[in-house]
Amino acid sequence: MTEFAESRGHVGTNDGAARRARRHAAERRFRLYGILAIVVAVSFLVLLLGSIAVQGYTAFTATQIRLDVTFEPEVIDPEGTGDPELWAGADYGALIRHSLGARFPGVREPEEVRALMALISSGARFDLRDMVLDDPGLIGTTRSVWLPAAADIDMLVKGITPRDVPEDARRVKDNQIAWLDALVAEGAVKRALHLRFFTAGDSRTPERAGIWGAIVGSFYTMMVTLALAFPIGVLTAVYLEEFAPKNRWTDLVEININNLAAVPSIVFGLLGLAVFLNVYHLPRSAPVVGGMTLALMTLPTIIIATRSALAAVPPSLREAALAIGASPLQVVMHHTLPAAMPGVLTGTIIGMARALGETAPLLMIGMVAFIADIPGGPSDPATVLPVQVFLWAGSPERAFAEKTAAATLVLLVFLIAMNGLAVYLRKKFEKRW
Repeated sequence: MTEFAESRGHVGTNDGAARRARRHAAERRFRLYGILAIVVAVSFLVLLLGSIAVQGYTAFTATQIRLDVTFEPEVIDPEGTGDPELWAGADYGALIRHSLGARFPGVREPEEVRALMALISSGARFDLRDMVLDDPGLIGTTRSVWLPAAADIDMLVKGITPRDVPEDARRVKDNQIAWLDALVAEGAVKRALHLRFFTAGDSRTPERAGIWGAIVGSFYTMMVTLALAFPIGVLTAVYLEEFAPKNRWTDLVEININNLAAVPSIVFGLLGLAVFLNVYHLPRSAPVVGGMTLALMTLPTIIIATRSALAAVPPSLREAALAIGASPLQVVMHHTLPAAMPGVLTGTIIGMARALGETAPLLMIGMVAFIADIPGGPSDPATVLPVQVFLWAGSPERAFAEKTAAATLVLLVFLIAMNGLAVYLRKKFEKRW
């Protein structure tokens, strides 16, 4: 009997050790699968961000060409009136044409002259106009001026447009390359920081297009969204969590709020189109309408996050406040809601970040229009960064492709900053109950 018991104990010990070994091996495999999943996810993220950065970083610089421009009085003010309004309507393109003609005197044929003029951006004449209006003393003088190159020339200088392909396979002709090389040899071509990309609105010409108009439009839209969604969402959550009776009506409201959080965003765009534009006839393509539409979309997120934050506050805090004579409203306003505010702010910022990246609802209310001016208020026509990316992505010019990627980088910076702020607030103000 003793030998049999010892043999059974030995077998049991071996079985337990084998089971532990298998369990430990399964745990190691599970950890390995988790690490592998993280590596794959990070690799795809790096690949995505890297491809956008590689394609878009060149948009932050622009090619400039130096020309000796003579501000001819007979072109700017032929009658000698000294009227700035007449100066604004002068043919400043003629000044560029005369400067290029003086630099390349052998170019006489009209077709060659047009090709030579195509080295310089068609919007450079507006830069010369602004210079004269800012400093009338330029009239009658010759100055060395750096002017923006045309988009096709800019693509060639950046190496995006290849030189070693047949002439009919690229937009830049051989004679233009020869003229450009001559300017490069003189040190009259450089790449500089493209400040206009950050300070101008949209434009039909890629070299003059910027994102400032879209940034301002996004700012106004987000302010309207925040002003509507935050107070309404927080008050709704407070009522449902702290004061509403538990009955079928509140259950129905809660179910619908949870369902609205999963509704596709374009449905909110259709709602905004039907109500705000077709019924109330609010201005189309205005941040006030976009903000109201995005507020509808953001409300469920804020309500759900606020209710979760309120529910996480321990009942003892409420009971202690009630025990010293505080009213239910005072308990909520002075104790419960301040304690839940970190979670409320985190949910609000995440909801606003989602609203900042939305495109479909705004397309439905007309914010896809071409807007060249910087909006001066929430009721002015405007666009937003995601819609600006959408517009540039559909443009046929190759130069708009790099601007699309660059605008995407700017949008990602804003989104990462907002999510980082949410994480910071949660870590800073979070309380362990």
